[in-house]
Amino acid sequence: IKDGKLAAALKKAGNVVLATPFELAETDLEGVPPALPDYFWDTAFMEVKPNPLGLDWKTAAVKSGKAISPLEIFARAATLGHVANLLDMDGALRWEIMYINYGDDCYPSFSLQIARIASQLNMQDLKLYGGSSVELGDKVLSTDLNGRKIINYRGKEYTYPHVSAADLMQGKVSPEKLRNKIVLLGTSALATFDQKVTPFSGNYPGVEKNASVVDNILANDFIRKSKFAAELVTILLTSLILIIFLPRLKATAGVVLAFSLMGSYFLLSIGLLIYSNLWLNFLLPTTNMAVIFAVGTITSYVFEQKQSRKIRAMFSSYVTERLVNEMIQNPEMAQLGGQKREVTVLFSDVKGFTTYSENHQPEEVVHILNEYLGEMTDIVLKWEGILDKFIGDAIVVFWGAPMKQEDHAERAVFCALEMQARLEQLRIKWESEGKAPLASGIGLNTGEAIVGNIGAEGKKMDYTVIGDHVNLGARVEGLTRRYDANVLMTEYTLEKLRPAIASGTFRGVSILGQERVIVKGKDTPVGIFAVNPIDPQATTIVVECDPDKVVKLTEK
Repeated sequence: IKDGKLAAALKKAGNVVLATPFELAETDLEGVPPALPDYFWDTAFMEVKPNPLGLDWKTAAVKSGKAISPLEIFARAATLGHVANLLDMDGALRWEIMYINYGDDCYPSFSLQIARIASQLNMQDLKLYGGSSVELGDKVLSTDLNGRKIINYRGKEYTYPHVSAADLMQGKVSPEKLRNKIVLLGTSALATFDQKVTPFSGNYPGVEKNASVVDNILANDFIRKSKFAAELVTILLTSLILIIFLPRLKATAGVVLAFSLMGSYFLLSIGLLIYSNLWLNFLLPTTNMAVIFAVGTITSYVFEQKQSRKIRAMFSSYVTERLVNEMIQNPEMAQLGGQKREVTVLFSDVKGFTTYSENHQPEEVVHILNEYLGEMTDIVLKWEGILDKFIGDAIVVFWGAPMKQEDHAERAVFCALEMQARLEQLRIKWESEGKAPLASGIGLNTGEAIVGNIGAEGKKMDYTVIGDHVNLGARVEGLTRRYDANVLMTEYTLEKLRPAIASGTFRGVSILGQERVIVKGKDTPVGIFAVNPIDPQATTIVVECDPDKVVKLTEK
């Protein structure tokens, strides 16, 4: 293509930006750099305002003393944008220079010009507040005093679609694939020497770096660096906490506190980087904490590891290993908050336990109760239920959170039946030992509930469920005495089970309708069903409640 035709095409398109190299000045420039051709003037910031805080931004700005212009015929037909880069000490490219200072003018970056045109804005819509921000229309892009922003790379190379120039020229790529798209022309082969080192890759195409910056500008989601004042406050605050509490704590507690502070700050920095694009200075605060706790660190660390294993063993006796691992992988699970989830709740209560306690020695009561609760807990963990809490002799369990379990109702039913089967074995054992046996009732209900960590943050929190369906589950357990049943469930749990019953995957259970009841404080009747085991290979039997018979209960 002849230069004239190409220039005419560039001008006709009206949306082309040419990369323009500006050589960076390694030291402060002396005198005035050579004047740039007049066609550069139209690509400089038209409105440059002082730094809002009165800082000397011009001294801090990235400067250039030489620009390498495209051919004049092309430069006059398109828009120009600088492609200067500053590497970190490790050779990685993490920053975008939003503007470069040349003489008395400031020139936008290549990516900033692309984003401006893509936003259908003119140069008049591009404003610079020196060392503070760049305004692109109504979008405010804050910068550091040097006029830089931290690039929020989306991933490794080829995160953005690549199209071969050869395929394009040979007609192998449909024009529709590029229509209404932002297209950047560049090279990706190693031999072209336009490869960058980024946090994600050692051979990241320069053209894709520019695409990343355009993406960041349009989404306004660059990575932000925390203010030094915030870092200083963090250092002072953590130092103050350690200095005040260390003399008052035992060695173990002191190490736990130190690791908690460092771990919390680490989690905070990771969380803010991932979820808020905020980069905290991790090195200074953590180094400060490590120095304060230098004496006895190794000894304390060994003890802390032993204590961690002990705590993990204790914690694992109440929840499944899957939940423990999920909490380790997702620290946000330890935050206060909640979400609505469909769950199945199980309430189990020992019948007549108050009378039993009054008629037996405390040591015997505690021994038999611990044996009972231990056996029931093993079964709950086997069916991957969340052991919500013990309330005296009562057990509260739920399925369906925090991990989704599509078969939560099935797990709950089989867990309840196995609990009763194991209790029958315990009764035989206790009777052979001359001990009075225990009997329990279990109530099941399925429905939407709020699940999450509830309590006093930093003091005591419980991962639990709350809501009407949870309360209904507790009331169903109370009805086991009315119907002389070991396990009862509601029609809501049955509805959840029906697909599995129909497909034949839920077998070996008898579900017998008792009554439709209206519990105290409610207006809607709910069907109550007794659940019993039958031959494990037999098709599940379902007997519906009489739809016309409704009993209104007065007791809770």
